[in-house]
Amino acid sequence: MTKRPVIAGIGMTRFGKHDDKSLRQLTGEAVTSALLDAGIAVDELDCAFAANSVAGIITGQEAVRGQVSMKELGLGGIPIFNVENACASGSTAVHLAASYLASGAAEIALVVGYEKMVHADKAVSFRALETCSDIEEMEEVKARLGPDAAKRSVFMDLYAEKVQAYLDQTGATQRHLAQIAAKNSDNGTRNPLAQFQSANDTEAVLASRPIIEPLTLLMCSGMSDGAAALVLATQQAAKSRGLGGPVIAGSAVRSESFETGGSQMRRVAEIAYEQAGISSADIDIAEVHDATSPGELFAYEDIGLAEYGEGWKLVDDGTVFAGGRCPVNPSGGLLSRGHPIGATGVAQICEITLHLRGDAGERQVKGAKLGFAHCLGGQASFGATSGAAAMAATIVAA
Repeated sequence: MTKRPVIAGIGMTRFGKHDDKSLRQLTGEAVTSALLDAGIAVDELDCAFAANSVAGIITGQEAVRGQVSMKELGLGGIPIFNVENACASGSTAVHLAASYLASGAAEIALVVGYEKMVHADKAVSFRALETCSDIEEMEEVKARLGPDAAKRSVFMDLYAEKVQAYLDQTGATQRHLAQIAAKNSDNGTRNPLAQFQSANDTEAVLASRPIIEPLTLLMCSGMSDGAAALVLATQQAAKSRGLGGPVIAGSAVRSESFETGGSQMRRVAEIAYEQAGISSADIDIAEVHDATSPGELFAYEDIGLAEYGEGWKLVDDGTVFAGGRCPVNPSGGLLSRGHPIGATGVAQICEITLHLRGDAGERQVKGAKLGFAHCLGGQASFGATSGAAAMAATIVAA
């Protein structure tokens, strides 16, 4: 990006089950933390981008979600833009805020992603996830899968079909999927804001309850509530106020391409790399969309850390583990940090920012200067080669 916004402040709640907190409370906690981290007052904000995907189904709140969730924070009549783009909602909000600042329309922007996914009736949560797709095609998919699919998120069945084909065609095995889940489980023990903070080794992952072959329970992310926020500033505003922090060096969002072959996510990553003037070989740390552990495996290839069909080799050689050349999901990822879908993309950038500032504590990636956040959202079609409906790549530079 020619005008790289500074990430002046970050804030997060712990992700998890928050029956005692409303969306407004979670949002307020994250925003307040981000403002304190930046050292600025709420009346210095020029605009806000609020990312949420399924509050309309889970809580009933539609339309003016951001205005309602932040009305007690004293934002003072600034423009609030509501962003909804499935699991990529938060990443999309960051992209829009960065573009807004680059246009000269504002100097300081707030980005907040927030979601409550946990519901007393799991069927409501599953239904919310299903709406991140073409619901007409989803009904056809459910009819094909049969009644057992109603017991889980249908997306698990779709992941299972895709990864089984991958296992059949490459040298990857179910054990590689378990090793990824175990890695992220271990990473989560060092993240005080992670939903799950107990380590599970590879054998425990393999032995956990089968969901649908080859996926087991511990290879799949759970339901989460939570919020994450960023304060972004133009270079000029940051300098005049004495604000510091990493910058967003590249940001790209695209939708599924129905007309071209190959990976659309790889194209999105390449756009972000070109903006930042780097290549995948320069990345020191990555936070990727591991709604299931094979999702992380596919991400290795989509963001260029490995060639297609060879991502599993990064598990074998330790590249993606703590201490490896490019640790992936040191936060614990969606599997352990949690996945309140509107907040996920913002949380990924919060995590990378901590490492680039040297503030990540026990999980610090030493010497990290460049980070990549990869987030996918929804499913617009269900063909054999279909990709996510929304795809986002963000590069953060120290």
